[in-house]
Amino acid sequence: MSEYILKTDRLSKKFKKQHALSKVNLSIEKGSIYGFIGQNGAGKSTLIRIISGLARPTTGSIELFGESNGQELIHARKRIGTMIEGPALYPHMTAAENIEAHRLLKGIPGEDCAEKTLALVGLNDTGKKKAKNFSLGMKQRLGIAIALLGDPEFLILDEPTNGLDPMGVVEVRELLKRLNKEFGITILISSHILSELHLLATHYGIIHRGNLLEQLTMDELIAKCQQFLQIKVNNPEKAASIMETILKTNDFVVMPDGVIKLFKFVDEPGRISSILVNNGLVIEQFMPMGQDLESYFMNLIGGVQHG
Repeated sequence: MSEYILKTDRLSKKFKKQHALSKVNLSIEKGSIYGFIGQNGAGKSTLIRIISGLARPTTGSIELFGESNGQELIHARKRIGTMIEGPALYPHMTAAENIEAHRLLKGIPGEDCAEKTLALVGLNDTGKKKAKNFSLGMKQRLGIAIALLGDPEFLILDEPTNGLDPMGVVEVRELLKRLNKEFGITILISSHILSELHLLATHYGIIHRGNLLEQLTMDELIAKCQQFLQIKVNNPEKAASIMETILKTNDFVVMPDGVIKLFKFVDEPGRISSILVNNGLVIEQFMPMGQDLESYFMNLIGGVQHG
């Protein structure tokens, strides 16, 4: 049975007449990297602020580490670390001075935690360099270091790769993977860039206009986006036999209308068509199908927009 770090129950947030969130039921498993994806204004930051205690829901509830009421929920929030709407840095301080200032503000004991935390994010050699002179990637990593103060079990990051160059994106991605695998930290990372999240996340939640459209695992998302060759021939039974005996694969399905979906050899369409023709079949339709992750997301929200 899965253990959940976070659950929300019909969580809604209304600003005047507009719903920023509408009856959201979200769940995050312990040990996962949850990619929370949606366009700007979809409701990602609003939900993150509610989880973190920076805003209150209009209706609904949240459960954090199994706690959902009063002081227990406040205490549970001490087990999370957050970086919301960019890192809160003191530009004229060094990395170590920033860490120390935030440690004191949070009332976290241990004067030696700055060196340990900076080493964790790869900033232990920045010396006297001021934060204002850091690259954007270094600033993001320092923001993550601040979020890691107090050794949180659950890390919440709002658009941590936003505006980064490709190298900065890779640095942050590898850091988050390490925090998850080596330290067992559960991570919620919001983004509108699905191509980046699919290299990182183990689970996904897709939100649009305040509505949680779908939650799925990485394997489920890959399956929905799987590429295949769509083949229609005059004798689908014979084609199926050829695939089993000549191509030696069972990785296909024959649909009720006789159309065959072949999930292997997607990059060898010429070879497959030649084999079918050479074995006496007439090809009526032959085309690559499927979609990439970005297309899946756009089709999903497009259906909401135009449905």
